[in-house]
Amino acid sequence: MTAYPVSPNTVLANALSHAEDVLTPRVLAAAPERIVFVVGTQINGAPHIGTSLVQSLTFATAARLRDTFGVPAEVRFGALDNAPHAVVDDRRTGHRYQRTYAHALGQEVIADQIDTLYRPLFDALSERLRVPYAVETYSQQQAGERFRRTWLRVLPRMDAARWWLAPSTGVAHLRVPCPQPGCGWAEKYAERTHVQAADADRATITAVCLCHGEYEIIIDRNGEAYLDLATLYRNLVKELAVADEHDTLHVMVKGSDWVFGSHLVDGALQAVGLAPGQLPARLFCPQIVSDTGAKLSKSMIREGRGSLPDGAASWMLDTREWPGPQSEYVERLLGMTEVVLSDPRHFFRSYSARELRRMMTSPAARSIPSP
Repeated sequence: MTAYPVSPNTVLANALSHAEDVLTPRVLAAAPERIVFVVGTQINGAPHIGTSLVQSLTFATAARLRDTFGVPAEVRFGALDNAPHAVVDDRRTGHRYQRTYAHALGQEVIADQIDTLYRPLFDALSERLRVPYAVETYSQQQAGERFRRTWLRVLPRMDAARWWLAPSTGVAHLRVPCPQPGCGWAEKYAERTHVQAADADRATITAVCLCHGEYEIIIDRNGEAYLDLATLYRNLVKELAVADEHDTLHVMVKGSDWVFGSHLVDGALQAVGLAPGQLPARLFCPQIVSDTGAKLSKSMIREGRGSLPDGAASWMLDTREWPGPQSEYVERLLGMTEVVLSDPRHFFRSYSARELRRMMTSPAARSIPSP
């Protein structure tokens, strides 16, 4: 029995009988033939507990909607291998450059990391909850004809969308890594990366490499050159690309730290032509926070800008360090997932690292459910 939290009521929780009911209006309006839950994470090391929690909640919510509405549901995992592997400054110009994991490690190593670090949990969740899943890296996604076609369709409307995607500067970061063999560097903030010409079939882009100077890239539908987009920009294109799948309801699943960013993505989607009813369904999962209320950040702790909160444990930053077999970790995680989904009060909130550790490791009697 997993320890139950004490959760206050909220306006949203008070309006729901079950946490997944927040998606009911979208299911009824779309009347889909299938539901696809889209969840992603940066492939920049071992997953932490927040990532595992979001993933397990994704599978569990998919199973609940399948059983409630009788509609097949599946999970699509986006492995963001375009996360920065290295970031450097050009001492001569002051421009900042980055190299992605995909370019630094190569697709074979990326595939091995996914198989080693993520698939074991996905396989266990899929088997236990009878929800199929698929994995797609960002490198595969950006090379796809649909993603490229959608991006080319967005380009003429970027004047309307760019302030939503980059409210401080109006410059939505577009990166085309240098194509020279073994290079792959791209300007992080795209100051000198420009679209020179574009039509429905291709775009010509000029940029400046850290090592090789000026170069030109043609992005078309064949997926040969690499198209890297900043986070909000990428989400705009990804979500717009699936907006015309009328038989499928796509549910975008993220941690609740994405709530504010999704307002901007929704604004950009409407700026390029989507009606409010065409916006994707969204599900924001509980966020794990430190004692200060800030998101529990593996990268900040790794960089020395934060410390592991009191009451937390090392396995929360690297789930491979769980002090027991993988099967036990899956059991505890699924137990905690059921607790979080058992009452809307438990779902629509944040959890401190200390409380999450308690829920994973300290059995306790169930609290009295809300009326």
